[in-house]
Amino acid sequence: MSKGYDWLGRYEEFHGKFDRGKSKPVIGITGNFGDKGCELAQGYYQSVLKAGGIPLVIPAYEDMETLAATLERIDGLLLSGGADMNPLLMGEEPVPGLGGICPQRDKAELWLIRMAYNRQIPIMGICRGIQMLACALGGSVIQDLNSQYKEESLIKHSQQLAREYASHTVRIEENSLLYEIIGETQLAVNSFHHQAVCETGPCLKVSARAKDGVIEAIESTEHKSVLGVQWHPECFILNGDNCMMPLFEWLVKEAVSFAGARRIHRQVLTLDSHCDTPMCFPKAIGMGISPSQLISSRTGLALVDLHKMHEGMLDASIMVAYLPQGERDEASLERANRNAHHILDQIEGMVADNADALEIARTPEDLYALKGQGKKAIMAGVENGYAVGKDINNVKKFRDRGVVYMTLCHNGDNDICDSARGNTEHNGVSQFGEQVIREMNKVGMMVDLSHASEKSFFDALEISTVPIVCSHSSSKALCNHPRNLTDGQLLALARKGGVAQVTLYEGFLRADGKASILDAVEHIRHMVRVMGIEHVGIGTDFDGDGGVPGIASASEVINLTRMLLRKNFSEQDLRLLWGGNFLRVMKEIQNFKL
Repeated sequence: MSKGYDWLGRYEEFHGKFDRGKSKPVIGITGNFGDKGCELAQGYYQSVLKAGGIPLVIPAYEDMETLAATLERIDGLLLSGGADMNPLLMGEEPVPGLGGICPQRDKAELWLIRMAYNRQIPIMGICRGIQMLACALGGSVIQDLNSQYKEESLIKHSQQLAREYASHTVRIEENSLLYEIIGETQLAVNSFHHQAVCETGPCLKVSARAKDGVIEAIESTEHKSVLGVQWHPECFILNGDNCMMPLFEWLVKEAVSFAGARRIHRQVLTLDSHCDTPMCFPKAIGMGISPSQLISSRTGLALVDLHKMHEGMLDASIMVAYLPQGERDEASLERANRNAHHILDQIEGMVADNADALEIARTPEDLYALKGQGKKAIMAGVENGYAVGKDINNVKKFRDRGVVYMTLCHNGDNDICDSARGNTEHNGVSQFGEQVIREMNKVGMMVDLSHASEKSFFDALEISTVPIVCSHSSSKALCNHPRNLTDGQLLALARKGGVAQVTLYEGFLRADGKASILDAVEHIRHMVRVMGIEHVGIGTDFDGDGGVPGIASASEVINLTRMLLRKNFSEQDLRLLWGGNFLRVMKEIQNFKL
């Protein structure tokens, strides 16, 4: 008599040894709608499994909170093929050639794509998936190639050949991610569609076309892990053909990278040492939006808000009360001081109104405690010692309000020192400036030398009895800008125990201003080589014209972590870069006060 399948034996065999291998990334796959509800062709999950991922089918549900929660549990997103897209979602009326649609799936996937994109989750779209990807990110779709495409030499895009065989070729752009994956400029593909991407939108570009010009592949223009293909690569594996596996291997590899970065961000405190979001307050107020609403809503007016901080996994930001350099008569100085306090009032009010998710931090210990509570944190800074005026007592008043650092100057000389763009009025730090620095040391406030002239920099370094910071400065060796720091300055800063925070202002990263996240990485690497890993950090200057493709807002800071991991920075390195170094100096200075 047959014993049947020995499932228990196989189970016990599995537990015969302990698996110490690496965990596999979870790839969420959007389910299609069939006669019996949600379904998924086996090629999708078979390809993900073979590439080393764990497939998880995502049904089409319209609850955005559930969709968001789903994204917290996956490491990559695969958009499967299926029915046509509802043209009403594009603001169009249906053409006669339109096929079957599933409005429920359309809406769910558009929301899912936007949320995944904002969270920097790697995405690959297949057939319908490439079309949904384009629409969700600002592009458009041709409803029916046969009636709407203008090219007279339109080839057959809906083959009658079996799905696991190629029926036409596509031309791949050499300077593209797709070319890096495939390694060829021409690829034979299968084809089962009558809709296609019309316009990619601003954050995507074409990476492959059919001979008739139909768009066959798109990818990110912003150094993100986003790729869409018009053909069905998942079908080839069903015939034992591995020719399309590099696509799925790419998605799984990117998912592994993302999962690693996300794990680090969950464990490590991430601090942006310089942010100018309060500069957005006047514009927002003029539009009937309070600072509280600005930080709690994803309005698009600010690069830093609670949504973006959550998406990019940024724990804390130092928001500064920025003051442009103005006249230095008594009335102007008094007005500058009042303006600084007014901005600090607004920051405090903004935080108080969102106390369930956000708090003011005054010390490094506060920051770590808030991260443990699952809250975001704001610290206060003052950008431009112009706010002090000629009254040394104002230094302590700012510190008593929780200001953790003050930038001695901005773009112009003041009563404290000469700026990098000034007229060398004092030949460095003035006598009053020396008093200000010593008072800042006394009350436990960090001296920030970003924007200072080179002579002011070295004077302040000599005057201060505690380490000094540059909250948002980059390398002059890589970009010869007066605001950047020479290697000599970087070395001197490190010898005194200070830190320099790489900033994301494009003109400080590249002389031609065409900077991206890749340039930010190179500035970090150079400054680490010069100063050592213990003396470098990140101060984005978001909302003060900071932000470049790849890390253009707080929602994208995790991309920088991913890039640095690719350059062999360790978790401990990232712990130091993302605030550890800066907070070490802050703690030393605050303890010196005591």
